[in-house]
Amino acid sequence: NDVKVQVRACALSWIDTKLLSEIKLEKELLPVGREISGVVLEGILPLDSEESGLCEVVLVHEHYLVRKPEKVCWVEAAGTVRDGVRAYTALHYLSQVSPGKTVLVMDGASPFGTIAIQLAQHRGAKVISTAYCLEDKQYLERLRPPVARVIDVSNGKIDVAESCLEETGGLGVDIVLDAGVKLYSAEDESTSKSQLLPHKHDIITLLGVGGHWITTEKNLQLDPPDSHSLFLKGATVSFLNDEIWNLSNIQQGKYLYILLTKLSSGIFRPQLDEPIPLYEAKVSMEIVQKNQARKRQVIQF
Repeated sequence: NDVKVQVRACALSWIDTKLLSEIKLEKELLPVGREISGVVLEGILPLDSEESGLCEVVLVHEHYLVRKPEKVCWVEAAGTVRDGVRAYTALHYLSQVSPGKTVLVMDGASPFGTIAIQLAQHRGAKVISTAYCLEDKQYLERLRPPVARVIDVSNGKIDVAESCLEETGGLGVDIVLDAGVKLYSAEDESTSKSQLLPHKHDIITLLGVGGHWITTEKNLQLDPPDSHSLFLKGATVSFLNDEIWNLSNIQQGKYLYILLTKLSSGIFRPQLDEPIPLYEAKVSMEIVQKNQARKRQVIQF
């Protein structure tokens, strides 16, 4: 049931070696580049695939492929898959976004955040976002339709919870998509990026009644007072694992078809860097693995 695909573009994504080790898939050499687009079909290589997308031809099982709409170019197809499905999973399956809801997208200028904002707006939601630097703030302010509020947290002086409560008239937001949370006190945080993350108490404070907190923080620890606050609000916490949807192919074709249809119709546009030639793939992957790329990196053949 394998299909031979001539690769036209391959997106690079961070490899979670710890997760691979936990599910017994870690190897000495790991293939990189699992989101690909090809001549006829487009898909994602499964987590246990020994094939790398960084080659001219790959063999992929038919379950991992979906036809690419003609209006979508190869680079956009490969570069949208991971972030698009993550955003669709978070907003549609984990939080049921709908018209009139208020959504807070942390780090909205990231590749994931950009698509999440546009999908939420398409569903009729009001979107608030945070920016980690002036460049991100300016990018978010240029988005159309406009974001309801951009919260600049680059100087560390802006209270995210206070800003969100002010924007919602004290009611709080319905859905929060975080980009990590601060687990410890300020002096314990090791990186400057960690200093800009909200504390878990801030997220709980700004969450409205019946709200949904979608977190990417794998080590999140909720103490009894945290749980009690969430209980009083009737709120939920869901974990967004990049690979969960990719471990099962039951819904994958449906996800990809919906995603590419929305991309083809112009509902959203991904945050992509300029296409990268194959000979620069190694350098680009090193940047991606160090979490230093602000736009999605796509290798073009």
